[in-house]
Parts: sequence; C-alpha cells; structure tokens
Amino acid sequence: MKLLIIRHGDPDYEHDSLTEKGRREASLLADRLVNEKIDYYYLSPLGRAQATAEYTLKAKNATGETCPWLREFHAPIIDEITGEDRIPWDQLPACWTAKEEYYSKDLWHTVPAMDKANVIAEAERVYSGIDGILECHGYKREGNIYRAVTPNRDTIALFCHFGVECVMLGHLLGISPVVLWHGFCAAPTSVTVLTTEERREGIAYFRMNTFGDTGHLYAGGEPPAFAARFCETFDSDERHD
Repeated sequence: MKLLIIRHGDPDYEHDSLTEKGRREASLLADRLVNEKIDYYYLSPLGRAQATAEYTLKAKNATGETCPWLREFHAPIIDEITGEDRIPWDQLPACWTAKEEYYSKDLWHTVPAMDKANVIAEAERVYSGIDGILECHGYKREGNIYRAVTPNRDTIALFCHFGVECVMLGHLLGISPVVLWHGFCAAPTSVTVLTTEERREGIAYFRMNTFGDTGHLYAGGEPPAFAARFCETFDSDERHD
C-alpha cells in the first residue's frame, strides 16, 4: 500500500482558503497527480485543503471522503515566555530542545505545557483516524507494526495540513511529532510518500520514501511558498515568531 500525504496550497488563513499562489500550486499538483494511480482520497474538512484537493479530483474525475480528524492539529499550548496561546509546533528552539522528553515518542506529551493542554487527546484522535483508514484498507495496527490482513498495492491520498501530517508520521514511524514539527518542513502542496514493506508474510511497516516533495512546483516554474518556515538569519525580514 502507498500513502500520499499532501499539504494544502499556499494558505489564506484569514479566509481558510488559498492565495492566488496557492491556486497555481494546486493546479501544478493536479498536473503531477493526473496520471498517477490513486484509488482513494481522504480530505480535511478545512477550506484550504478542500480547495487544494478540488483541482486533483476534477482532473481525475474522482471524489473524496471528508474526515474530521484530518483537520489541522488543534491543541494550543501556553507559550512559556509570553503566556499566550500558541500552536505546539512553533516553539523557539532554545525552549523545546532543552526538554529531553520532547525527543521521546512516548514522553513528548508529558512536558507540562503539553500535559496541561491535554495534547495527547488530540494526538490519539489522529492516531485512531489513520489507523481506522488503514484497517479499512487491509492493514490492522498491532503494537508498532501493521498486520497485513488483506495485503494490497492500493494508493491512498490524504489532503491535509503540516501539523497533522507530522502527528501521523510520528505514529506510523515511531518518532516524536515534536522533532518532526520543528525539524522538518513540508511546503504547501508538497507530497510525502510512504509504502508498506511486508518482508515477512503478514507483517508490514511503513517506510517513508519521499518527504515534502515539491518537484511539481519547480517543474512549473513556481517556487515553493515560505509557509511553515522561519527566518534563515536573524537579520532578515522573514518571519521570526
């Protein structure tokens, strides 16, 4: 089985839609996917993901299923410096890297800021969501692997968001999502590809073959958007916080 995890196009967060650039990106994404075998489509309910998927679904004359759990990960924590709410993947490096628990797949949610916000409850909602889809398509989670009940070569596309993508990847691969949130960046309309490996009959594990691929943007002369990134050097006018 192959999973395509696709981030939405360059966002207009105020209107939960796409910018003009985001629409160009979504069109180039559709050009990339139109000739690729995709058997099932699952969509976040948020407008920017729906608008991105619309280009591909139209190009392929396909329909998708909307899943509430694929919305952007929503579990705001209290910023230890400002005392204000913030999303858990925008912490300053000096803050999150100082806490060893954040590097653990089993302990990341026990850090006081995460624990107080009950972030694990939202994470478990995502874990249940992706495991439910996989079980429907023949792969049942058992411990840290998947039982290949009905092995297949289907391709499933999930149109969603960066935050929830990292939570899914953490669950599938056994990695703390905090490390993924802060150390990886999936640009708008990027494609992350995972495939099952069934090296012993009935036992499957997902291997990530590609993370955050934006080749379709470069091929179309469209530079990737800056969304989800921060300033490369402190003296730049790019986003610091």
